[in-house]
Amino acid sequence: MHKAPLGVLCAWSVVMLGARMWYSGRGTFSFLAWNLLLAAVPVVMAVVLQALALRRAPAALQFLVFGAWLAFLPNAPYLITDFVHLAARPPVPLWYDIAMLGSFAATGALLGYGSVADVEAVIADRFGTVAGALVAFGSLGLCGFGIYLGRFGRWNSWDLLTAPSALAREAMAVFADPFAQPRALVVSTIYGLVLMLGYAALHGFARSLSRNRPG
Repeated sequence: MHKAPLGVLCAWSVVMLGARMWYSGRGTFSFLAWNLLLAAVPVVMAVVLQALALRRAPAALQFLVFGAWLAFLPNAPYLITDFVHLAARPPVPLWYDIAMLGSFAATGALLGYGSVADVEAVIADRFGTVAGALVAFGSLGLCGFGIYLGRFGRWNSWDLLTAPSALAREAMAVFADPFAQPRALVVSTIYGLVLMLGYAALHGFARSLSRNRPG
């Protein structure tokens, strides 16, 4: 996937945030810059995985990078949930904050989709189209659970290294009896389905554009 449009979207989001901070004199939404940086990590991991696959690097190394990509992937669509911080905050107009948060959310979603498309291509090239699609949609489904863990459990991707036991216990508690934690089930399902439907729609648009392109 071409990275230039994603870079433009990232730059535009940062510009909107910088303009807000300058106008208000406060860093109210400064955390968005960090969240955007984390959202770009899976894109970098996907590019690294593509390079390793092209060079036929050892399978263990490729699997390690794939694991890192999967661990950081939820950070991209997580930006959508930052709308929970939306509120009237004079002197900045509410409409501006809606546009700014929308820019970050859309950029995060597209960063995630771009990295998924790159990884799907790697998997499909090695194991076939069906395997690639299963990994793509499966990873987006897991993102729903990752978003839940981040927004409500306040876990981060690096907790897989710093607190793996505690994170595993919480995750296993949900999987062991999902109906005992309805919020986890509903949040994970809704966000997972939204992400999968969005990815399927983008695939449809891409095929339509390809068929309608002259020549």
